[in-house]
Parts: sequence; C-alpha cells; structure tokens
Amino acid sequence: MEHTDVIIIGAGPAGLFAGFYVGMRGLSFRFIDPLPEPGGQLSALYPEKYIYDVAGFPKVYAKDLVKGLVEQVAPFNPIYSLGERAETLEREGDHFKVTTSSGNTYTAKAVIIAAGVGAFEPRRLGAPGEKELEGKGVYYAVKTKAEFQGKRVLIVGGGDSAVDWALNLLGTAKEITLIHRRPQFRAHEASVKELFKAHEEGRLTVLTPYEVRRIEGDTQVRKAVIFHNGTQEEKELEVDAVLILAGYLTKLGPLANWGLELEKNKIKVDTTMATSIPGVYACGDIVTYPGKLPLIVLGFGEAAIAANHAAAYANPALKVNPGHSSEKAEEKAPA
Repeated sequence: MEHTDVIIIGAGPAGLFAGFYVGMRGLSFRFIDPLPEPGGQLSALYPEKYIYDVAGFPKVYAKDLVKGLVEQVAPFNPIYSLGERAETLEREGDHFKVTTSSGNTYTAKAVIIAAGVGAFEPRRLGAPGEKELEGKGVYYAVKTKAEFQGKRVLIVGGGDSAVDWALNLLGTAKEITLIHRRPQFRAHEASVKELFKAHEEGRLTVLTPYEVRRIEGDTQVRKAVIFHNGTQEEKELEVDAVLILAGYLTKLGPLANWGLELEKNKIKVDTTMATSIPGVYACGDIVTYPGKLPLIVLGFGEAAIAANHAAAYANPALKVNPGHSSEKAEEKAPA
C-alpha cells in the first residue's frame, strides 16, 4: 500500500486545483483518474474548445487551461495514478483505503472526490449507419479542429457544445450545417445569437426542427439523410463528417456504493464541501447543495474549500484558513 496525506479522486480542473491547495498546505497527495491524462472532460472531449468564463481569461483553449493547472500543481510533486478507476473506499483505523481497477491499494488520512460527472459516454442517436460509420466520419467529440479541415460537416445538437463547435469550426470546415430537433436551443443566449447571425450571413446553415434519418457511406461517411420531424420531409446532405453532440449519459459507477449521501446521482456536501463520511470531501460537478451551479469557476472555489478542510482533517495542527498565497507560495513550494 502506498500512502499520502490526501487522495484526490479525479484529475479534472477541480481536482487539479484542489491538489494545488493541498500542496500549498505542505501535504502530499495522489490523483486517481481513469483517463490516461489529466484534465478530465476538458482533455477528453474538447481540448480545442474555447472557454470564456474563467476569471482572468477573456477566452482560453481547454487544453491550455489544463496545461496551466498541471504546471500550477507541479511544484508540489503530485503523484498521478492515471488509467486507474477508484473502485472501493474503506476506512481502516485513522486512514482511508482506496483500491483501484488496476489492483492497486492507496491510503490517506483524507479524501477529496472531484470525479466530474462520473463515468460518461456519448448519447448516441441510434440512426441506421451511425454505429457502422463510427470512427469513419461519425464523431462524438472534437479532439483537434484539424480533423475537420476542408470537410463538409453536419453537427447534431442544440446545447452549448453543438453551438460552440458550429462557431469554432468556421474557417476550418468547408461547409457547416447544424440541425436540432427543436426550434429552441439550450445553449448560452449570446452563442445562439451569434450562431443565427452566422446563418443569416451565409457562413453556416441552421435547420430546425430536423433529425437524422440515416447516415450513409462505405469506408467513410458520404451522406446524411435528415428529416423535418413535423412534416417528415427528407433532405439529403453530402457530408464528410457527422458530429453528434447530443449530450452524455453519466453514472456514478463504483462511487454509488461507497455509503455517501446522494441526491440524483450527485454527492451531497455542506458548506465545507464535507460529505456524509467524516474525512471525505467533494467538489466540482459531482457535488450538489442548495444553489449549486455547474460552472467551472465555482468548481475552483469548491476545490479550494474542500482542499483546505481536507488538509486540516489530515493534519489537525493546520488551520483551515491558508492565508494569502502571495505570502506563502515561495515558502510552501518545494525547491
């Protein structure tokens, strides 16, 4: 068994920032994450998507935000256990024991759960040809914009991801058509306004209320047949790529069996980010409390609260209040 003062389950943005604050308190910590690299959804789903609501950044690529978070925590010598899913959490005496999908066992005095939305997989349409052409022009995320260079792209969805990528691929894709099954969009109002401005200017096409009837191709996507879900009228679109951004199916996975108090697949926390298990804290998209909003900036604040309370739990000699980082960073950071 390998021991650290704190175990952080999840190496997404909230988890990484929690690690920074644990390190600022002079404690050792380990990240456990099933993905092969840190960054959570930012790295796995949209590394080249701009994020606009992080304080101090008018806009920043998701991958660059992750890079900054990794650099920020690096001076504290974090231990990364990547490609491992936390399977069980048990208390043994005055410490916790976490076993992982790789068969490893890690111990710590306190635990922070920053597991994002839990296990996630893309929501598929179930349209004929979709499964057969996955990886041959059917996509559920954008890893690099270069994948769509000069292509005719059909985007399916009405949320932030669909609208943002329709706008972000302008200038990269040859043609962009976005369809949504309803006239109303769930995306941010300013983004929707910009989308329809681009539509009116002829830079992309927006069709509602349309859905995918089938996707056709051989070794590559060649065509998509879409239909108006009111009139059933069909349209054939010559396309090279179908980007399906219809959301994600999420589940807690093993976390659901850890004895934590839950509410609608979220972990209930108090104002200190403490869960129902003393010594276990949580932050980010995985948590719920009155007034909770699923915003990355709030996840950073929750991470700071969770980390400082977890640090004080792991080492009672520490005060919860860390003071100002500008006064302590050089003092606390390892040489």
